[in-house]
Amino acid sequence: METTLRGVGVSHGVAIGEVRHMGTAVLEPPAKQISADQAESEQARARQAVEAVAADLMARGATAGGEAQAVLEAQAMMAQDPELMSDVDRRISGGGTAERGVYDAFASYRELLANAGEYLAGRVADLDDVRNRIVARLLGVPMPGLPDSDEPYVLIARDLAPADTALLDPALVLGFVTEEGGPTSHSAILARALGVPAVVALPGAGELAEGVVVAVDGGSGEIFVDPSAEQRSLLESKDAERKAALAASSGPGATSDGHKVPLLANVGGPADVPAAVEAGAEGVGLFRTEFLFLDDSTKAPSEEKQVEAYRAVLEAFPEGRVVVRVLDAGADKPLDFLTPADEPNPALGVRGLRSLLDHPDVLRTQLTALAKAAEGLPVQLEVMAPMVADRADAKAFADACRAAGLRAKFGAMVEIPSAALRARSILQEVEFLSLGTNDLAQYTFAADRQVGAVSRLQDPWQPALLDLVALSAEAARAEGKSCGVCGEAAADPLLACVLTGLGVTSLSMGAASIPYVRSALATYTLAQCERAAAAARATDSAEAARKAAEAVLSGA
Repeated sequence: METTLRGVGVSHGVAIGEVRHMGTAVLEPPAKQISADQAESEQARARQAVEAVAADLMARGATAGGEAQAVLEAQAMMAQDPELMSDVDRRISGGGTAERGVYDAFASYRELLANAGEYLAGRVADLDDVRNRIVARLLGVPMPGLPDSDEPYVLIARDLAPADTALLDPALVLGFVTEEGGPTSHSAILARALGVPAVVALPGAGELAEGVVVAVDGGSGEIFVDPSAEQRSLLESKDAERKAALAASSGPGATSDGHKVPLLANVGGPADVPAAVEAGAEGVGLFRTEFLFLDDSTKAPSEEKQVEAYRAVLEAFPEGRVVVRVLDAGADKPLDFLTPADEPNPALGVRGLRSLLDHPDVLRTQLTALAKAAEGLPVQLEVMAPMVADRADAKAFADACRAAGLRAKFGAMVEIPSAALRARSILQEVEFLSLGTNDLAQYTFAADRQVGAVSRLQDPWQPALLDLVALSAEAARAEGKSCGVCGEAAADPLLACVLTGLGVTSLSMGAASIPYVRSALATYTLAQCERAAAAARATDSAEAARKAAEAVLSGA
């Protein structure tokens, strides 16, 4: 009998197929003791396993490219963390085996992150995956991972590690469902990049029987267990209509009555540019430069290396707009040369612009590199700072840009509620705003963006979040300046229409989402979008906001 379950839809499309479960995690190794004379060889064995796993992650990243490469390289760095390895050596010296030393050292670090307020909960899933891979190698058992299957299937997992998500074969994995994660988790972001329908934060997903047929709607978040022929036909018809609309959609982003809404791409470096160009991106709305810095956490990349990477992206959009975010380090992206190691809560500490203002040489080098990269190019370069809290922050950043001789527009990201509440004040110092809805939701609701248990508060449809977007957009309009959205909210076609109705002037997203958003915008007038936005803001929950907007836009 057909049953309907509901999680959080994070990647559009419909997948219908049999359930296959992810390989189980490595079991806890036995607490076997070794003699003192075995310690050195066990330590060597542990180091060899760590290096092998790190090399495998790097190789997977190189194969996957794009955002996945940056994620996997960061995970490889996690495996080789010097403090973790010192703890492993210490535990082995105390009589533990290599596998037990690794297991216990990672468990200790995991507990440390949990006690820091769970801000790094998303990285905890990555940490568990690294641990499991190292322990599996030491025990000589198969790595946890994707199931073996000759037939296409729907993948079910507790959560998906980046190493597995990055190499999913869309021809084999029709879609996936996870118990944990949220709309901004690594698995969600990579699913959108791959174009694989996905639903996350579905309690009890692991209880779905192996081999049962499910239909996954990655837009609504619905899972239909053993769907009827009628339900299958309805879903397939909806999906076919959506694909036909996508195929017919082209050109710049605009509503049906001609109101322009530039559609831009989020990129992490030159490797992401081809997909953005192919999707018809009108420029880059978020160039995440921190991925360039993650190659070596002990020192910043040279000015020459930065110039080369920046110019490769700028050259791809000769007449377009490229918005570069300066280094956003700290919290879940710590860098040894920049980030304090002893903060009790890194999410509320020295991160983003705060780190750069504490290390003006790092900021100056980056801004100088951007100035040199843009020389002689007709590109519309814009540079923005992350984690701007008030006018003083905005002024400090704008002053640094001018001091570096940067010929560009200077902007501020709105990721902290204070920035939205005082947007007009901030706009006295900078020329544009860019809303990072992922972090803005996190700080508005005190809800870690990586924790599945609070994913309802991370839903970008939350009316309080829409209110903050509206405040920012209204402030920008009053000052005659622009206000874009570069968070994951922009990738939701229906929400993109609501954001447009709130007064947002541009939308930036992963390249794979651009055709969906372009098609949705072209269906409605600006007035319809404005009515949908007002209806959504008049509700008291994310679910009600979505339904209210849908009702307006469907004419119900």
